[in-house]
Amino acid sequence: MKTQVEESFSDFHEKWTSRVEDLLQLVLAVSRDDHSHDPAVYEAVANKLTAHHKEYYTFKWAAAHEDVLAFFTPVWLTPLENAFLWFTGWKPSAAFRLVESLRVATSGGGAAAASCLSGLTEEQVKKIEALRVKIKADEDRVEREMERQQVSMADRKMVELAMLERRAGRSEGGSASAADLARVDGLVEVALKGLLVGLEKVMKMADCVRLKTLKGLLDIFSPMQGVNFLASKAMLELQIKKCGQKHNKNVLLKTF
Repeated sequence: MKTQVEESFSDFHEKWTSRVEDLLQLVLAVSRDDHSHDPAVYEAVANKLTAHHKEYYTFKWAAAHEDVLAFFTPVWLTPLENAFLWFTGWKPSAAFRLVESLRVATSGGGAAAASCLSGLTEEQVKKIEALRVKIKADEDRVEREMERQQVSMADRKMVELAMLERRAGRSEGGSASAADLARVDGLVEVALKGLLVGLEKVMKMADCVRLKTLKGLLDIFSPMQGVNFLASKAMLELQIKKCGQKHNKNVLLKTF
């Protein structure tokens, strides 16, 4: 059974994803338009795409403040999508791999090049590499913070709490006074709150690196390149979702 946060965010995520598909159709329409090389046209589309991303994180952070654990085991994603998660979202360094793949597709020419990055200058390539190095350092900081949170699970206070609960008789089915049990419950609640605050911090740190990556790349790209990058990223994520849904359907059919 889903929690209230899982229910509300599942509904939001479904609508948000549907809107992504609508925006992709807009990108295709702009590409076919006679004014497709007008930077202002692409800038307007890029603004729509970035605003849509900001809406996602605004809603996510508000919901995570109520139940951060829901975002570490998101029920609104398929198991395949969950397999690619990095602290509740996409890994920032993957964006640079996508840029490189799009450059290769573009250099090959043909129909595929129309939807890929085109004409990256040497200066842009250098800026992208410099950004990649910075983002990798930021990723390392997030991973160290998560390691710190995990290690805290075995610190002295948590061990003492486990021992206190055992002495209260729960671990061996013993009896304990209501006051003792209430004291243990209170301590558990305080400890849990601290752990959840730590996880929320890790999630927000990771999200900030994701947003920093997007902003950094879009600042380097031309409006047309930025739109093509965002569209390609969205198409890749939608394809992973569809593959995950297809896999789930096949597994379900095999059970009958």
